[in-house]
Amino acid sequence: MSIPFPDLETLTFEEAEPGIGILRINRPERMNSQTVEMFSEFLAAGRALRDSGLRALIVTGAGSRAFCPGFDLDEIHVIAEMGVREFLKFQETATGGIQSIRHLPFPVIAAIHGPATGGGFSLALAADIRLAAPTVKMSAAFVKVGLSCGELGTSFNLTRLVGPARAADIGFTARVVEAEEALRIGLVNAVVPSEDLLDEALAMARQIAQNSPGGVRMSKRAIQRNAEIGSYEAALELENRGQALLTRTADMPEALAAFKEKRAPVFHGN
Repeated sequence: MSIPFPDLETLTFEEAEPGIGILRINRPERMNSQTVEMFSEFLAAGRALRDSGLRALIVTGAGSRAFCPGFDLDEIHVIAEMGVREFLKFQETATGGIQSIRHLPFPVIAAIHGPATGGGFSLALAADIRLAAPTVKMSAAFVKVGLSCGELGTSFNLTRLVGPARAADIGFTARVVEAEEALRIGLVNAVVPSEDLLDEALAMARQIAQNSPGGVRMSKRAIQRNAEIGSYEAALELENRGQALLTRTADMPEALAAFKEKRAPVFHGN
């Protein structure tokens, strides 16, 4: 498929193979640090990819040095010089950019190498699955620059991944979490050799893409939404509606027929 994608300065997109895309933060000369413009470009990328028909997206950083170490400190003066209203507008743009990646209807896999700190940490947390190289260094560094870890969805996503006590530790100290600890506490799904990181992410994306597109999308919706609601009954209601809708698609009878005929199903996403 050919996916129309805007011409961006700080991000690049490629369809690695049918149904699997790779979104790269593309400032390797600055270790892929974020800029004011980058957050707007995340929003544009999310809009372009939302209805693309992709089955999975991999988010990573260009080059071998870093995933994303957060905001480029050479641009930090721009934020400091903003008035309150201007800063709030920027903040809403920034959170909207990260949210647009988190809310993509298909799974997002973060392939993380080197530093993923500050806003880069927030981006990694916004993915559904995180694969890390042994070089990974993760940190909610916000308190080091006079801000809080209530930034770009970090306080929400981090707490739900590792629990409130560990989130408090990581958020209050701004200490670096390296690969072994990140795996042990559930901050990342797996640690793989640096040279195999993208291949492992692609292999996982292929495994996802073999399944019913509607089933995977509804699974993502259930997992995300049920992390945000306050009762078991509400979770069941959402699950029940999703399952009822999926029984009306062509993919479910195709899956049942394939099972009976002992063959691989051919899913079309409808």
